Amino acid sequence: MDWLKFFSNKPTPKEVAKDRLKLILIHDRGNLSNETLELIKSEILEVLSRYIEIDVSDVDIAVTTSESLEGNSPSLVANIPIKNVRSR
Repeated sequence: MDWLKFFSNKPTPKEVAKDRLKLILIHDRGNLSNETLELIKSEILEVLSRYIEIDVSDVDIAVTTSESLEGNSPSLVANIPIKNVRSR
């Protein structure tokens, strides 16, 4: 039955838990409080909403680490599904 997983795009519960743990650890290292991250998220969505229609239910904004010349550094990563571009 494991060969059926090859055809599925759905992550396993183990992969989801691992990703969540990574995000929690990275978030802690980024020194951003939950309140600050939520404020950043709301302000980004406010600005983008002027130009594009956003699917707010699927928005994912997180602090991650990225490789840089000085080692791992925190990065803000946003995954924001676009429904439609507003005409100006």
